[in-house]
Amino acid sequence: MDPDFSLGGGDQNFEFAFNSSNFSDRVLRIEIVAAPAESKADGDCCASFSDWARHRKRRREDIKKDKAVEFAVYNSDNILDCNQPDTEDTVAYESNDGEAIAMIEESPSGDAPSHSNESSFGMDCSPVLKVKSIFISSAILAAKSPFFYKLFSNGMRESDQRHATLRINETEEAALMELLSFMYSGKLSTSSEPALLDLLMAADKFEVASCMRHCSHMLRSLPMTTESALLYLELPSSVSIASAVQPLTDAAKEFLANKYRDLTKFQDEVMNLPLAGIEAVLSSNDLQVASEDAIYDLVLKWARAQYPKLEERREILGTRLVGLIRFPFMTCRKLRKVLACNDLDHETASKAVLDAVFFKAETPYRQRALASEDSNKNRQFVERAYKYRPVKVLEFVLPHSQCIVYLDLRREECANLFPSGRVYSQAFHLGGQGFFLSAHCNMDQQSSFHCFGLFLGMQEKGSVSFTVDYEFAARTKPAGEFATKYKGYYTFTGGKAVGYRNLFAIPWTSFMAEDSLYFMNGVLHLRAELSIKQPQPVLQL
Repeated sequence: MDPDFSLGGGDQNFEFAFNSSNFSDRVLRIEIVAAPAESKADGDCCASFSDWARHRKRRREDIKKDKAVEFAVYNSDNILDCNQPDTEDTVAYESNDGEAIAMIEESPSGDAPSHSNESSFGMDCSPVLKVKSIFISSAILAAKSPFFYKLFSNGMRESDQRHATLRINETEEAALMELLSFMYSGKLSTSSEPALLDLLMAADKFEVASCMRHCSHMLRSLPMTTESALLYLELPSSVSIASAVQPLTDAAKEFLANKYRDLTKFQDEVMNLPLAGIEAVLSSNDLQVASEDAIYDLVLKWARAQYPKLEERREILGTRLVGLIRFPFMTCRKLRKVLACNDLDHETASKAVLDAVFFKAETPYRQRALASEDSNKNRQFVERAYKYRPVKVLEFVLPHSQCIVYLDLRREECANLFPSGRVYSQAFHLGGQGFFLSAHCNMDQQSSFHCFGLFLGMQEKGSVSFTVDYEFAARTKPAGEFATKYKGYYTFTGGKAVGYRNLFAIPWTSFMAEDSLYFMNGVLHLRAELSIKQPQPVLQL
């Protein structure tokens, strides 16, 4: 049975046994080779943590690309004589996906050592700068790390094979020594961000999940910046133990989402975020933004700036960002533009718009159920805290221009209007003109008490004017049907509005009471019907 590698390092303390010959069954020989020249330069010239982090990330990526092998481990019968041939070598190398794999390399039969290329099996040929030898317990290391467990169980089958050699870059020396110490004691001697990040990389490489969790916890306790948050989101980690750093990446996402909550205020900064950063921001439910239309426009603007090539842009939008745009809460006018957008693959755009239209057609109860089901996925159906409330609009052309607008307000949204607040709907169009609804908490001028009001306004300012027939209605208990509250007609000019300061003809306290007639499952359902009737032609006699 495989050991349980999920146990933390702090439950059992074997610090007394670290590098002690009395409590060790093997010797680990650490060969330290020179790091690539560019790595040295990067590490010495960094003036800030931000520079250091970016150089470290680039250095690791470059090394991973240019060299398939980053380190090697092998067994030796005599650690003092490196030239003596071994009867059986244990070799470990790093695969292209960064996972360290333990393997066995058999030397050819016969007395003479083989000098073929295969005998080195990916060994780093860089000159050795120095060598460290420490006593280790194979049981302790194997209990903490699947890498060492596989190494000792598969590669050192003979009892007299007591020596293993590990080759690393000089930039990894401090982190490896700290990692080995942690595997014994469950404690760290470092608390600086750069050192913790180096240790996190080493723990990832050697599959020490308990150390990764410990580093993640310590990094979360440090003050976070935009630069460090972005770095945490781009950390490489093995699939098998990625959960060890999940709390750290979650904290980084939350930091970015909170910092850039007001998209209007920080739009220039958001435009400069890398992909991981924009994903974190768009995942938030609490963005302070006018509408989902504005988010869609921002995403397109960002993608065009970051990915000038159309094919790359389509790929990023389709695979990474479309799922973060909440199309069901976009206006129908904008959804039509989505279908015609060249930046999106036609199939991707069509599916997004169809899903949005079907959601809009659902009943409010079903919409809430879908939002609840989707809250732990990509949140497509979860409504953000928009400045302008989404509406459902039905448009008719015949026998005359007409639209029916549905606006739903939660009880808590209505409560927040007291004593003099107002909330606006998204814009909708009739006869080529933009309109909106606004709900108010007003003071009744005759009775001197607060009350709920509803108004219809026209967006465009100018000389355009025409007459609109309107009707306001609300769902009412016990039947739950829409009941007309007011109707009339009004000649609009740009920027004008019409409405009723006390829509329900009752005080605010009665409107908000637990036994209110107007809240169905905590939601106020409002409806406005608008129509433009063409003037009848005058008959000539």
